[in-house]
Amino acid sequence: MTKFNFLSPLKGKTGIEDFPLLPLRELVLFPHTVIPIFITYKSGITALEDALKRDSRLFAACLKESPLPDKGKDAPSPTPAGTPSNYPLGFDGETHAAGTVVRVLQHMKLPDNTFRVVLQGEYRGTIAATQKKGGFAMVSVEPMVSPEPPEGDESQAQALIRAVQKSFAQYAEYSKKISTETILAVEKSESPERVGNLICNSLAIKPDRKVALLSIPGIGERMEAILEALETENEIFGIQKNIHGKVKSRMDKNQREYYLNEQLKEIHKELGKDEAEDEFAEMERVIAERQPGEEVLLKARKEIKRLQKLQPFSPEAGVLRAYLEWIGDLPWSETTTDSRDLKEAERILNEDHFNMKKAKERILEFIAVRQLGLKGEENKGIKGPILCFVGPPGTGKTSLGKSVARALGRNFVRVSLGGVRDEAEIRGHRKTYVGALPGKIIQSLRRASSVNPVFLLDEIDKLSSDFRGDPASALLEVLDPEQNAAFTDHYMEVPYDLSKVLFIATANSLHTIPYPLLDRMEIIEIPGYGEQEKLAIAKQFLVPKQLAENGLDTARLRFKDDAILEIIRHWTMESGVRSLEREIARCIRRIARYAVEKGYGSGEKALETFTRTVRRGDLEKLLGRREYKNDVVFKEARVGVCYGLAWTETGGAMLPVETSSFEGSGELIMTGNLGDVMKESARIALSYLRSVQEDYEFKVTDIGKTDFHIHVPEGAIPKDGPSAGIALAASLLSTLCGIAPKPAIAMTGELTLTGRVLPIGGLKEKLLAAIRNGMERVILPADNKEDWDELAADPGLKELRGGFGGRFCGDRSGGVWNTV
Repeated sequence: MTKFNFLSPLKGKTGIEDFPLLPLRELVLFPHTVIPIFITYKSGITALEDALKRDSRLFAACLKESPLPDKGKDAPSPTPAGTPSNYPLGFDGETHAAGTVVRVLQHMKLPDNTFRVVLQGEYRGTIAATQKKGGFAMVSVEPMVSPEPPEGDESQAQALIRAVQKSFAQYAEYSKKISTETILAVEKSESPERVGNLICNSLAIKPDRKVALLSIPGIGERMEAILEALETENEIFGIQKNIHGKVKSRMDKNQREYYLNEQLKEIHKELGKDEAEDEFAEMERVIAERQPGEEVLLKARKEIKRLQKLQPFSPEAGVLRAYLEWIGDLPWSETTTDSRDLKEAERILNEDHFNMKKAKERILEFIAVRQLGLKGEENKGIKGPILCFVGPPGTGKTSLGKSVARALGRNFVRVSLGGVRDEAEIRGHRKTYVGALPGKIIQSLRRASSVNPVFLLDEIDKLSSDFRGDPASALLEVLDPEQNAAFTDHYMEVPYDLSKVLFIATANSLHTIPYPLLDRMEIIEIPGYGEQEKLAIAKQFLVPKQLAENGLDTARLRFKDDAILEIIRHWTMESGVRSLEREIARCIRRIARYAVEKGYGSGEKALETFTRTVRRGDLEKLLGRREYKNDVVFKEARVGVCYGLAWTETGGAMLPVETSSFEGSGELIMTGNLGDVMKESARIALSYLRSVQEDYEFKVTDIGKTDFHIHVPEGAIPKDGPSAGIALAASLLSTLCGIAPKPAIAMTGELTLTGRVLPIGGLKEKLLAAIRNGMERVILPADNKEDWDELAADPGLKELRGGFGGRFCGDRSGGVWNTV
């Protein structure tokens, strides 16, 4: 280690002194430096005021690194003068032990009760003890005194300080941010302590490294550490300068190539050989072969002329070249020939999907209309329909779109709209933006390579919107048959004909789709499947598919019908068949493992000889315990208990309604996580029953002095909607009369204040829920009888009987209550 012959400036200052603590974030103060700062946090202001009452001195220490607190909480971040004061007040954190005793040279209180102060560093010190005092910390500081070095070796010490000064001069030349006064002060100073402090204050390094340099007590050791830090920074600056030089050299090379290319162009012109012209002519020829409209051709020629005048390596030339490539890649007139064979199309649709009668009939109608409207190969007068398949998840809406494309003989493209919230995702960005691209519509048509594909807009009900625009509004032009013949993408800036595209949208619910968009689509409902339908789908599609995917297609493995029905009832709870397919796959994988363990398929035994039949009793061994049970249904009749039916996006569900009465003030209590609409239905039911109480013999003598408590079980699940109106009214009336409704009866319908029963939706899903829970009869609004008649042929609903009512009470011979 280098030995210095001169004494520390703090020689003799060995006593411990007490100072208010000024914690600083990402700021380290050094002796021999003067710095202005803003003090904006409470603890710092309190410490400053205490210091001003004493000798105007504080101990400044840097906080250790910690996550920044939330806005409004303490965060010591005194703002250097000249920067905006937007830091939160207060502080919470631990400081480093090493710091600097500073003197307040100037202070000024600002209108917001913060301070602007000028601090001068006096000497280094370390915290020996800390004591909390009225909103700030009082610290005992021990001066950091360097031990006196032994005599001798003064030349080596002078050599070290000169090396530090030289290295700092090189750093200042690289940095360009150090003042001339600081450079001169370092150059002329002979005190190593002063030189070290001035250099440390000027170094652009992390606060932790500055604290480390501040903490070294020995002058020689500290100067060596400062020299090492300077040399490291100078080496980094040197590497940066070298990189900058290489980049500049490369740019000069590109500029030289540009001038040579320009000269070469002139030479080629003199010789009559212009390669660039050949390239642009080829580009124009490719676009013309696509047979776009006249407007597109004029736009392309205009952009090619602009491209010819630009430098080949300019950014704008790259943008124009990419734009022209998009025009050349898009299908402007290419079409695929539609299938005209109705029977073949019907066979393909039936081969891929079970039931879905309405959707299949609509596709076959479209094929028939096209066949009648075709004149030779022209079909300009026939526009593609815009369909929307609506139904629960897992019912095959997306895969039906693929089957439609196969039946028609068209190309298929799919765009997922779930979570899309930027209008530019649909219509593209202006090509002036960096990295701009066309929207999803144009991008998908380029992939389709034809102007008449089947275009699936998946999950259209999951569109969002924010400050970047509303993509649902952008789809209005796409899905309007009167407008989409001239759809204009922001990037392309020319009209594109979408009228020949067969658009198919899918959604789980119509409630979130804006009405103007909904009005442009033909809605086709894809209802959930009943047990018998799921059984048929599993036998025809799911089991053979999973056997092939799991390597058992050649084995003799079969599922009993009662086993599949047991899986449907107790291992799945859905309207579709996704979970059913997963559970069947799980069964098959377990059996595949068993087959391998027994030596089948490995050469010892042929897989074709493996035989297994999955029965109902095998399921708990293969799948574990049952995952789903029936809804909360009492087998026996109870007073005040009725069963409504609810529709959810995953299918139907039972909605038990329980009512009790007791003396009170006429209050209606409703529990079970009910929504506003359902609460209104309960109030309407009670008001209606009060208006017709003379028609019934109520056991409750005074409804105005009786409290009613309505509860719908499974309170963790939100419930809402008007279709539980008659179930709420029947539960209240049962409580008022003390009569238990007949068992195994479910009901659904909206009740009005005058007792009329209005029709409801989601009937099939509700009926399936009733069957699943052992109901024998359902009470429906009279206006839903046509829907019932249409569903009556469904094999899964044959065991259910229906009753209908247009009014809740009516006369003694009719009405919902009389049926119940």
